Amino acid sequence: MSLRFRVDGREVAVEDDGASLLEVLRDRLGLRSPKDGCAPQGQCGCCTVLVDGQARVACVTPARRVAGRTVTTLDGFPEAERRAWADAFTAAGGSQCGFCTPGIVVRLAALKASGGGDVDTALLAHLCRCTGWLGVKEAFAAATRPGAAPAPARDLDAARRRAALEGGAAQDVGPHVALGRGGFADDTSPPDALVAVPDGRGGWAVGETLAEARARAGKVQGRRSTLALSHPLECPPGDWAVTLRTTWVEPAYLEPDASWCEPGGEPASPLANGGAFGGKVASLAPGAARRLADQHGRPVRVLLSREDVVRLGPKRPPVAAGVRPDGSGVVRVARTPGVAEAVAAVAPGLVVEEVDVAGPPTSAAVRAAGWAEAAVLAAAVRGDAAVTAPSGGRAEAEVADGGGIRVRVECGDPLDEVVLRSYCVGAAHMALGWVRTEGIAVDPAGVPRDLTIRSFGILRARDMPGVEVEVIASGGPPVAVSDAVFAAVAAAAWRADGYPPEWPTRR
Repeated sequence: MSLRFRVDGREVAVEDDGASLLEVLRDRLGLRSPKDGCAPQGQCGCCTVLVDGQARVACVTPARRVAGRTVTTLDGFPEAERRAWADAFTAAGGSQCGFCTPGIVVRLAALKASGGGDVDTALLAHLCRCTGWLGVKEAFAAATRPGAAPAPARDLDAARRRAALEGGAAQDVGPHVALGRGGFADDTSPPDALVAVPDGRGGWAVGETLAEARARAGKVQGRRSTLALSHPLECPPGDWAVTLRTTWVEPAYLEPDASWCEPGGEPASPLANGGAFGGKVASLAPGAARRLADQHGRPVRVLLSREDVVRLGPKRPPVAAGVRPDGSGVVRVARTPGVAEAVAAVAPGLVVEEVDVAGPPTSAAVRAAGWAEAAVLAAAVRGDAAVTAPSGGRAEAEVADGGGIRVRVECGDPLDEVVLRSYCVGAAHMALGWVRTEGIAVDPAGVPRDLTIRSFGILRARDMPGVEVEVIASGGPPVAVSDAVFAAVAAAAWRADGYPPEWPTRR
């Protein structure tokens, strides 16, 4: 039996085998603007499409529900409308990697068409990890403002250079990125590729389709745990001016690890259009794609689900630290190669004690791991929120009583202030969440139990305060500064909260 419906202006017929609308759109019809960030959790909004003009999350919509109806993806919008949204997001810095942006654009287009203006409520269905939301809101305002003047011309090559500096990986900038065409690994995979997913036993389940591979793996949708957050390390004994204990924190990049490879070929990079905040440096996906392609003699797509990313992906290593007024002290940290060197780079007066802890894998490659904690502790004993990153970028931050954030940065040649501001606001958003709300529950055996993307504690659009970014002209070559902003805003938020000894402070 087949299902018939209309997609982006054309009639289609697909087999009715219980697949989700998202799988039908992406894998059978080749429409790649809807993205899979959490399927089938329905919690990230990356797969949002219109069904008879109403915004719907495609990963939890059975395809049979749209029989006889009209489905519109971002690719099916009129060209002038698509371009207007893309230009607005590009001009406002409302898109960085671009993975979440197509779903957000579809949602906001539906809001605009309805005559509504409550963008915060509309964005409750979405998560963005890169931008800190403010550029998204500004893009909506620009796209709905009558007679808005076109954005001034920019040097997009300079914008790409700034994005690559801040993201730690090559990154494209331009209207096509806002439309979801940033070159993500799974978007570029050949249509005849086999699909491989983790089987839960250290191997890979392979099928002709994603649904078949997941069925062979016995995938069960993840849940949010009822366990409380834990702080796995005890503070070292001592007479400390400041102490801090942190928990397990998920990098929470929106594009789950993916790669594909042809037999004898080079696997597609899981980094695609961004660095994933260091969380994909040692991704399993490329090596698995290469091995499986050679084994099967066919192209193979390797896809991690959101639950796989939480179970297998690296976390920010928890710490427990005490610091004296002179800046000396001890930092206990979950054993992580490279973290001691990261701490020493900014706070040589801190002694690092690495401790074996039952828990998920950790990595010093995750955003500013180790040195940001050291910089925050040093700022706390000084009573300020000023940070110089190993890159040479400098940032100073303030979190006002009303919640607003002010940031001053020095980073050499800004190259492109739109991209620079977007990265600084995104770093402020991540820092505020790190201090106040983020963490995942890990059981006593060290197994992550918070497997849904909404359980990570990422700040929603309506919870994000305004951020003012002042760029201080300093001359010299461009250097990365958003990690310095991340650490400085964390220091400022902790100070504003009164230096409680455990993070998150408001969970």
